[in-house]
Amino acid sequence: MPSQEARSMVATAPVRPARADGPRWRALLEARWQARLKELTELSLAYHGAADTPGGSGESKSKQQVQALLSRAIAARRKLADVEEALGRLAAGDFGRCEHCGSEIPPGLLAVIPETRYCPRCDAPPV
Repeated sequence: MPSQEARSMVATAPVRPARADGPRWRALLEARWQARLKELTELSLAYHGAADTPGGSGESKSKQQVQALLSRAIAARRKLADVEEALGRLAAGDFGRCEHCGSEIPPGLLAVIPETRYCPRCDAPPV
């Protein structure tokens, strides 16, 4: 018979739902990761190509384009990091659970935005 200490540890251990569809989520996240990496690579190459081009008469327009490319590359890197973190949650067994309240994130939402961290209730703006 387990000791009182062992029983209390079992009672307080976090319950993680068994996800038989883990390989499906992994495949979706990996495809998303590849797409985000491709986007980031293209933006980075475009940024460096534009930044290395000497300015001419349209120098202010060129600086604006370079800045816009940089902003898009930064946003793409953040999106890539979100997918990488979702892959980490999947490996840890926490994928599909709201980081705020712990409730299950609807599979329909995960299918559209697999890197989401919060359930619709916790992600909603305060009223």
